[in-house]
Amino acid sequence: MAPRDVRVGRSAYPPRVAALHVLVFVIGAVAVARTLLSGIRTFILPRGSNDRLSKLAFHGTRMAFDVVAGPGKPYSVRDRIMAYFGPVSLVILPGIWLVVIAAGYTAMFWAIGVATPYDAFVDSGSSLLTLGFARPAVEYGDLLAFSEAAIGLALVALLVSYLPTIYGAFSRRELYVTMLEARADSPPSPVVMLTRLQRLRGLGELGDMWEQWERWFAELEETHTSLTVLVHYRSQVPDRSWVNAAGAMMDAAALTRSAVDIPMDVRADVMIRAGYLALRRIADVFGIHYPASPSSDDPTSIERARFETALDVIARAGVPVVADRDQAWRDFSGWRVNYDATLRGLERLTVAPTSWWELPMRSAWATDEPSAEEAAAHGA
Repeated sequence: MAPRDVRVGRSAYPPRVAALHVLVFVIGAVAVARTLLSGIRTFILPRGSNDRLSKLAFHGTRMAFDVVAGPGKPYSVRDRIMAYFGPVSLVILPGIWLVVIAAGYTAMFWAIGVATPYDAFVDSGSSLLTLGFARPAVEYGDLLAFSEAAIGLALVALLVSYLPTIYGAFSRRELYVTMLEARADSPPSPVVMLTRLQRLRGLGELGDMWEQWERWFAELEETHTSLTVLVHYRSQVPDRSWVNAAGAMMDAAALTRSAVDIPMDVRADVMIRAGYLALRRIADVFGIHYPASPSSDDPTSIERARFETALDVIARAGVPVVADRDQAWRDFSGWRVNYDATLRGLERLTVAPTSWWELPMRSAWATDEPSAEEAAAHGA
């Protein structure tokens, strides 16, 4: 198709028609500006920003995935399907940006004098995709075409340039999640972790773990609030999840501080605080509700009977347990209430595997010792 090189000036529109063209131009310009703001908020702004356009794109994609991977399907099927949700959403989002920009420039091309909406759409598409087969035959049309081509290329380049950042953060997150399996199995269980450490080298290693996971939570908050698509990136193994790992580590610290009879280590307290603050910041971005100032007496999703079973298992495996279990339960609940609602909300959001509280309770002896009799003697 040959370029249209016959220029036409703007006609002397009647006042009402001229006002309509001005209004359409403003609407198109606002749509383009809003799309650019969405790109800046999503990839460049170094803080959590719940951008509405990005949220709409992710929400629409999630609704489609929920239809295919509904709660009635086995977890293995849901996991395979939901593994594509994060990457697919990341591809769809720039597509939506380009559609909005094309629509906005179509409005602006028509407003400055392009004859028909279809011709305006052709001019916009040719400029956005840098095809160059259509040249706007109106005054100032070239300026709009140049700006649209620059914006289209910039958005695509922005996505490509941030992929290494996204996958670098994902890799660092998953390193700790993978390492936790060696200590706590998968899905991770504090009961398995405490009994395995007690069996192999004692509980002295816990202090270093609290420090390492405090740093992990700090980076988790920074990356998962500024690059929110990372929340939906799943682990390489179906029964691993960053949400389960976060909950298991905070539960391990809460169990240790409340029920394990060893000297107090303030690093456990700091790690729990770093953990629930990180989860709350992420929950804020996704609109997950939680009590801002919970009371230690507030109920949690953990029942007293499950807590007692956990203490029985670790005690039979040789972990020293405090004598006053009533106080231990109150202390544990006082820790758990700080992150229970956010943890459960993020489990639902990410379609995480079943948490350790809802699985059969066992110690590390069940996997570490081949002898069934010996494993049973230690509470496996």
